[in-house]
Amino acid sequence: MNSGADLEKYLHDKIPLTVAMGVRVAECDDTHLILTAPLAPNRNHLGTAFGGSLHSLATLSGYSLLWWLLRAPDAHIVIRQSEIRYEKAVTGELRAFCRAPDADELAGFRRDFARKGKARLSLSAMIEQDGVLAVQFRGVFVAVAAKK
Repeated sequence: MNSGADLEKYLHDKIPLTVAMGVRVAECDDTHLILTAPLAPNRNHLGTAFGGSLHSLATLSGYSLLWWLLRAPDAHIVIRQSEIRYEKAVTGELRAFCRAPDADELAGFRRDFARKGKARLSLSAMIEQDGVLAVQFRGVFVAVAAKK
């Protein structure tokens, strides 16, 4: 995985929902990831972002960042648990921001994955509307090494 474009292609190939939602990788590096999606295919009957789309985009931001940081393209990543709070309606582009864990936490995750072939990591994401927090998300993700 060399770029955000590579990650976006992976998401579109492996998770068809990302195509329907119009998910794009806006930024991606070892410190954070930002996913976006247009409002139109993700709107509800009120013309605001559908809660399921917001939850999906937040989940995808954690999944994508972990996939990027793990650097094991064949690893299986799943969400084990999630919690979400909807603070404000989103009336424009959906934009999920997920920050990488601190260096010690990431090192421990990588060490466990290398040693056991399985590790878990908690990640938080947020979605803002015009600079105001709209959604808070926290998820526990599990990565399992692919069987050889």
